[in-house]
Amino acid sequence: MSERPRGVMMVDVDDEAVQPSSRQDLTAMWRRQEPYWHGVFAAVWVAAVVVTALDDAPRHGRFPTYALLVVVGLAYVVLGTRALRHQGERWAVAYQVVAWAALLGIQAVDPETQSWLLFFALFPQMWAMLEVPNAVRGTVLALVLFGGLRWVQSDFSGQGLVNILISTVISLSLSLALGLFINRIVAEAEGRAATIDELRATQARLAVVERDRGVQEERERMSREIHDTLAQGFTSVVTLTRAADAALARGDVATARERLSLVERTAVDNLAEARLIVAELTPGHLQSRTLVEAMQRLGDAVSSETGMRAEVTVDGEPAPLGGVAEVVLLRTAQEALSNVRRHASAGHVAVSLAYEPERVVLTVCDDGRGFDTGADRRGFGLDGVRARAAQVGGEVDLTSVPGSGTTLRLEVPR
Repeated sequence: MSERPRGVMMVDVDDEAVQPSSRQDLTAMWRRQEPYWHGVFAAVWVAAVVVTALDDAPRHGRFPTYALLVVVGLAYVVLGTRALRHQGERWAVAYQVVAWAALLGIQAVDPETQSWLLFFALFPQMWAMLEVPNAVRGTVLALVLFGGLRWVQSDFSGQGLVNILISTVISLSLSLALGLFINRIVAEAEGRAATIDELRATQARLAVVERDRGVQEERERMSREIHDTLAQGFTSVVTLTRAADAALARGDVATARERLSLVERTAVDNLAEARLIVAELTPGHLQSRTLVEAMQRLGDAVSSETGMRAEVTVDGEPAPLGGVAEVVLLRTAQEALSNVRRHASAGHVAVSLAYEPERVVLTVCDDGRGFDTGADRRGFGLDGVRARAAQVGGEVDLTSVPGSGTTLRLEVPR
């Protein structure tokens, strides 16, 4: 028989959450065992009654024995069932006292009956209903009382005492060993249930942290996407609009129309980029074209928008790298060219894409005014480039000297 898990029954199984804890599962398991406990007690109790009826009746009859057996049965129905549900240890104590007192009474009035059959029900119940120290005390007390009563009934016989001591010691050893063994198994089950609940709680906390981290990373990704695409597009629109306004001021309508046409094209591209970002697709420049084609288009756009000569070269045999790596290379080129256009005052910028056996190297080099790389520079630009490169195991190197241009180098493993 399995001992009821202690300290668990305080939670009503009917009120469990949608996802019950392991301790609640243990409680539910105990509830499911209750019918078996009732069945075992009923079988033992009926066996005791039948054996009593089959034995030769003493001179005074068997009415006291039957009456005390009924007391044991009623005590289980009224007190024992509540004790098994852990509705308070007072029910367990009351049941054990009444049941064992009735059994002692049967032994006293009818020593020839097989009342010891009830031991098979009462001892396991004692370990199931009481805490371990009280179960040990109850076991010892019950066996001592029965042994003492039997010795009195043997007229204090020396041989009877030896037999009683032997049977008592054997019964006590078996009862304590079985009870403690069952208790240890249940304690281990409770410990495992508590550990599982702690693990589940830890997993839930980690899930919250991971979700928050994912939200933060997604915010950073969206910030980089907006900075690398929409913000640069708007910069182009502003630049082209000013150029068109300057052309109109000097009466150059053809140039103004050309600039306005570029403004429209840039706005359309930006709208497409915005839609792709919302849909979490790859960058618009990579849709239906290779990375090399996207780089060529990017260089052509920079040349037409700014008048700065942008040269794109490719070394080695181009090969697909996978969406993530190609996005990193393209976004890095966009960011580098945007910085050249806004800050470098360069007349020429060279974009090189080299396909090497184990890596792909992107180099963006301009002949602008350069800057001090040790100075504190704020913004998403370089930080975004480094963050993107880290996603694919890439490395970024930036070199610049005031008055001597800037070179950005990105290596991405193949």
